[in-house]
Amino acid sequence: MDIKELQAYATFFMTVFLVVMLYGYIVYLYRSEKKGEKDYEKLGKIALDDEIDSTPINTSDPIPSDKKEQHK
Repeated sequence: MDIKELQAYATFFMTVFLVVMLYGYIVYLYRSEKKGEKDYEKLGKIALDDEIDSTPINTSDPIPSDKKEQHK
């Protein structure tokens, strides 16, 4: 087995691995949107509505450790 044959096998297996990872990620995105965990259409509006005075998409409270530091 010479180096060119080894490179060919490595390229083939790396391509197969990356394709499997890509399809796994696509399935993950589809399932999370289907379950209602994330709304990717709402998140996609970030690129269209990025004015400085736009309302935030997700509002969240400060992290509890930050609250403790604010009260000191």
